[in-house]
Amino acid sequence: MAEKPIVMPKMGESIAEATIIRWLKNEGERVEKDEPIVEIATDKVDSEIPSTEAGILVKQLYKDGDVVKVGEPVAMINTEGGASAVAPAPTATPVAAPLVETPVAVETAVAAIENQIQAAQPVAEPLSNADGSRFYSPLVLNIARTEGVSMVELETVPGTGKEGRVTKLDILAYVANRGTAAQPAAVAAAPAAPAAPVTSAPVVSQNTPAKVEVKTSVSLNPGDEVIEMDRVRKLIADHMVMSKHTSPHVTSFVEADVTNLVNWRNRVKDSFKKREGENITFTPIFIEAVAKAIKDFPMINVSVDGSSIIKRKNINVGMAVAQQNGNLIVPVIKNADTMNLLGLTRAVNELANRARIGKLTPDEIQGGTYTLTNVGSFGNVLGTPVINQPQVAIMAVGAIRKKPAVLETEYGDVIAIRHMMYLSHSYDHRVVDGALGGMFVRRVADYLEQWDVNREI
Repeated sequence: MAEKPIVMPKMGESIAEATIIRWLKNEGERVEKDEPIVEIATDKVDSEIPSTEAGILVKQLYKDGDVVKVGEPVAMINTEGGASAVAPAPTATPVAAPLVETPVAVETAVAAIENQIQAAQPVAEPLSNADGSRFYSPLVLNIARTEGVSMVELETVPGTGKEGRVTKLDILAYVANRGTAAQPAAVAAAPAAPAAPVTSAPVVSQNTPAKVEVKTSVSLNPGDEVIEMDRVRKLIADHMVMSKHTSPHVTSFVEADVTNLVNWRNRVKDSFKKREGENITFTPIFIEAVAKAIKDFPMINVSVDGSSIIKRKNINVGMAVAQQNGNLIVPVIKNADTMNLLGLTRAVNELANRARIGKLTPDEIQGGTYTLTNVGSFGNVLGTPVINQPQVAIMAVGAIRKKPAVLETEYGDVIAIRHMMYLSHSYDHRVVDGALGGMFVRRVADYLEQWDVNREI
């Protein structure tokens, strides 16, 4: 009997794990190649894992709500596709067929996969779901083992997952708060001293000394409403905190006179809509300017791997889009420097429309090398964006406003009403110095200010 694992696919450079939402196929059912077998979710997009083989689903290695790391097996498929590989017991009489192996072989193969998964986890005191009344995912049990949380203690951890299940965030929050809890009985026997009130204080786990978790005591007042973060918001929060811990952020600002650009768009937008059937916005124009500036300053288009700098060949520009539920997603325009303005406009409109309704594919949100966010769409004049790891820079474009500005003419300086906007460029100061970060955002502004009012599209 030939068995092959179905693994958690890579969903993007910054995505290391995904959550099992719902199994579409049960153990013992036949699946065809490329047929979806399970729904998964990340902080970026919900998706499905298709079967890479045709055969019988032998075993589901995880349950609904479990968090699985990228590259780990999630299920086993019997590719010979005979009778169901889920046998009632090893002692049952096997079907007389020379090419079908015994159920013992199935259990041996599955056990081998489970042993490989277990071998990759830290060795600690055994914890088992059988010891308590609730189901715990392998990830939660692994964290509990690493942090020295017994099964009895784990039973007291409040769960926010489905049917009260303890999630990864629940166990991490519990472990962080253990630092402020009462000490063991042996310590309690010491002479008591007046206890100071606990306020905001960093709690550092002994097993992860590089990570500092800050917990703040929050008091509730009458009428306050407690709203639990949804799964995507929790993951976004973790990603933002990770980015700030990873990269020392520096932000440079430039004010650009985009009067020519605004006048040109006002002139062509109606004819463009009539001819192409869609709107031309400022976003594709900004992306074009960013792509040109990256070609001028290629060291902005890099990532950091330890002490190495990875210089990206392709220029893939991500654009931050607000979804209907208020969460943020970043679809990526691949090889933006090879597209003309018409192609960029079509790509921006299509990706933005599908992003807002959650219909992006995993491939459309990965591979970005630089990110643009338009804070001006919310009426903001500028912002200080957080870098989208593993990139090293991100630009925010503010609202375009009419302002009085000084113009130099052959007859002297004059004050005129101009369309002005701010560009905010946040960059990783480990590899991008102020000169490079400042020159880059200035170059983007130059491309926008020097817009050809006679340009055809």
